Amino acid sequence: MLRLRDFACLAVLIAALVPCASASAQRCLPGDTTDDVAGNRFCGTDLRTGFGGAAGFGTNASCLSQNDDGSSPPIDIRPYFPMGLRFFDRTHNQIFVNTNGNITFSGRVRTFTPDPFPVANQPMIAPFWADVDIRTADDMCQESFGQTCTECGPCQPFADNQVWWHFEEGLAVFTWDEVGYFDCHDDRRNSFQLILEAAEVCGESAGDFNVEFRFNRCEWDVGDASGGSGGFAQEATCLFGVCPIDPTAPCTGGRCRAGVAVQSGFDAGNMTNFYEIPGSRESRTINRRLCEESNVGMPGVWRFQLRGGAVQCPTAGQECDTEMEGACAAGRISCACSGASCTTSCVPQVTPRAERCNQLDDDCDGMVDDEGEGALCASGQRCIDGACVGTCFEGGCPTGLTCTDTGCVESACVGVTCPPGERCRGGACVDACGGVTCPAPTICIGGACVDPCASVMCDECTACDDGSCAPRCDLGGSCGAGEECQASTGRCVPSGCATVSCSPGMICRAGACVDACVGATCPEGEICRAGACVAMPPEVDAGTPRPDGGVSGVDSGMPPVNMLDAGMSEPDAGRRRRPPGTGDGCCTVAAGAERGRQDGALVFGIVIGLAAITRLRRRRTMRG
Repeated sequence: MLRLRDFACLAVLIAALVPCASASAQRCLPGDTTDDVAGNRFCGTDLRTGFGGAAGFGTNASCLSQNDDGSSPPIDIRPYFPMGLRFFDRTHNQIFVNTNGNITFSGRVRTFTPDPFPVANQPMIAPFWADVDIRTADDMCQESFGQTCTECGPCQPFADNQVWWHFEEGLAVFTWDEVGYFDCHDDRRNSFQLILEAAEVCGESAGDFNVEFRFNRCEWDVGDASGGSGGFAQEATCLFGVCPIDPTAPCTGGRCRAGVAVQSGFDAGNMTNFYEIPGSRESRTINRRLCEESNVGMPGVWRFQLRGGAVQCPTAGQECDTEMEGACAAGRISCACSGASCTTSCVPQVTPRAERCNQLDDDCDGMVDDEGEGALCASGQRCIDGACVGTCFEGGCPTGLTCTDTGCVESACVGVTCPPGERCRGGACVDACGGVTCPAPTICIGGACVDPCASVMCDECTACDDGSCAPRCDLGGSCGAGEECQASTGRCVPSGCATVSCSPGMICRAGACVDACVGATCPEGEICRAGACVAMPPEVDAGTPRPDGGVSGVDSGMPPVNMLDAGMSEPDAGRRRRPPGTGDGCCTVAAGAERGRQDGALVFGIVIGLAAITRLRRRRTMRG
């Protein structure tokens, strides 16, 4: 059946060559990230080259001739992928390259307006399914060169507006280079690639593969015959709640938009399994997203893994922003898959905890060092710039502290002002993790020792390493100096520890199990117990910063000498209590003379006690 687009460039009936709009945009050069937001022209990433031919994307035998809605002949991929490509519930051994921004496995697809996924019996990988038109070359619409060719043979070596492919062992690269849109328009161009690469699954290829979309230039998303004008969906003012250009289009705010934009993603062709990049089929949204955004942190690059036929998550373990407040903002991507469907979420690495005096928003409520329901510091102290400081009292401050308007502060920090999230230690501003050494395998994030692999799920061929999935060392991965591969986990461990198993709270070092708390320095207000940094119990909390500027470390098992109930400085006479069990047990200590009198009284008491015990023993002997 004919359509309006089949009558485009009507001069084809008169001449073989029809002048069309000339290209006004420039190619996105390597490293070019300049975007024209007002003009809807965006640059993404560089395309892979070096595959031969005029443009470096393939030879003249591996490209489409000038056409509209055409396809390549079936390409046998078994010489390059001997096990085929396992795509959802089927394994495929051939590929069709379609002009309209996609490849298919079961047959050619000429459809120019993208149907919403899923579509029956049409397994497809589509980096940019839209109405691509590659008839224009040298500013002329080459109507005579197979406008509707079924199998578009070897191409003419033009410099742009071409579709290429390249195959080698375990690799296939499909390139749409500077392509225009229907009807013979090249005032806006798009450049993008689809890359398929065989994946070694636990040392044995089983048809699994990786997919990469690369977008270099994004300037249009709707062809004329798909409801577009100038490369985008048409917009109009609604009349009595009806869109005049498309009665089926919704009216929002009195405006409507008609036209179907590009679709990007995967479709199994079984009416069940599919995936599309968010924003697909939304004009002026998807073209910008494809070039400017990414699922792997590289603008214009989108990567996916197909394992066992299902699309997996390539971003698991990567850092992300949870959009939460305070210390809870730092997160890692967690992936959950059910069959062929996977969802990702940004899981906070640090969960809300009791607020502490540390210049951080520990409870993630948007306020730093707010006392909330409980005091942050001991009685007589205030939280100033992330440290509990005591008021200046008669006799001055303890050694290493200086009396200021705010109280007793570390001498080296007098006059030092730190930015939000940092505090002064030893005269320098440090972040929440400054001076912290977490017990393995935890690391310091946002002022807390956390396990970066706690929320990361890796497939059977990878293992979590510092929060990211890396190839198992027993299946092709490698270990660094001073490490060896632990076959049971696929992770690299210190040399001598591959076959050592330690009990909870212990870690292996140099082939021996040691307490994980040895050498650990926990964040302020925490102590290391059973191999983990935990909140310091109230009866152990020192309450004031150490004069040396350090932070709380390994639990010594003894209460500190400056505790409120066993050693807190007393402002009335400058005397200090001594903790029980560390001296003579007496209550106060003053000058040397007074100490001498107290010591004498103590000796006298001991002598009287011994005499009483001796007398008691004698009485028992006599009774016997």
